[in-house]
Amino acid sequence: MFNRKSLKFLEDFMMTSSPSGYEMEAGKLFRAYLSDCCDEVKADVLGNSIAVLNPEAKTRVMLAGHYDEIGFQVVYISDDGLIYFRPNGGIDKLNVPSSEVEILTESGRIPGVIGKKPIHLLKESERSKALELTDMWIDIGAESKAEAAEIVKIGDPVAMRSNFRFLGKNRFSSKGTDDKIGAFIVAETMRALSKRKLNVAVYGVGTVQEEVGLRGVETAAYAIAPQIGIALDVGFATDLPDVPKKQLGEASLGAGPILTRSCDNNIELGKLLRKAAAAHKIPYQETPAHRATGGTDTARLQMTRGGVATALISIPNRYMHSQVEMCDLRDAEGAVQILTETIAALTGDENFIPGVN
Repeated sequence: MFNRKSLKFLEDFMMTSSPSGYEMEAGKLFRAYLSDCCDEVKADVLGNSIAVLNPEAKTRVMLAGHYDEIGFQVVYISDDGLIYFRPNGGIDKLNVPSSEVEILTESGRIPGVIGKKPIHLLKESERSKALELTDMWIDIGAESKAEAAEIVKIGDPVAMRSNFRFLGKNRFSSKGTDDKIGAFIVAETMRALSKRKLNVAVYGVGTVQEEVGLRGVETAAYAIAPQIGIALDVGFATDLPDVPKKQLGEASLGAGPILTRSCDNNIELGKLLRKAAAAHKIPYQETPAHRATGGTDTARLQMTRGGVATALISIPNRYMHSQVEMCDLRDAEGAVQILTETIAALTGDENFIPGVN
């Protein structure tokens, strides 16, 4: 089980606000958490955080989990002091009305609520339709444009209100689970590996701007030039009504991390992950990705320079891209264990060309 320090970091990390392109809060906390156990911890110009173990080794392993989250950006302030916004990442319009948000200004977080026309005033034909974002606004309680503009600037990022709570013994809910849980696993794996003898260099990277095009991982991977890359992200939990198992496979909260099979996953690296899991009796689940390639940092990582042996480990997630995403600690613990045992067993001379071993 994760210790108190790990759980405190998890809660604090989930409570950060880090819309894509504005990940400073999460990055600062990620780097501070790893500063006492890694040989080097730094940030790059995009905001990626990079922690390093055993940097002199010739074979480099890169772990990547993105800590940016979906959000909004201020585009206009009306004469009434209402704030209009655009999406920043893959927003589900059905989840937006009546949300509590925080505008991240230079002077701090400004609370607000997302409003719309009351249902009583909607036409019958409008009541069954999803509202467009242009038909909603953020209300911060300002009484005029001048008052709002004193507090909020055009271009300020907007995040859903920070939240974190345990639901039951092992499960927790947060608006930042996608994919702070992946970056959390990267950090916990780095702490575990810092106590092991390593034959390879390990780069634990909290990546940025994944939600707007897998951008941060591209520059980080180019700079690190890893031979092996493993991305940690969330995957669809299918233990819910009406989630199509025939298209997505079976994935349940608490049954272990998902070891994915797709074009983004190197076959030989996948064998090593499964071998380590079997040897140490670590539960895991198997699913294909919901599409042949793309959607996570794995795809961009794989195509870096001359190609990287990559794998995706996914944590089952309910209610993805909402304010109440849910994951299970047991799945995160399993991912840390599989990663730790796989990397600690590497000699640095492995061959990842498919079909030659």
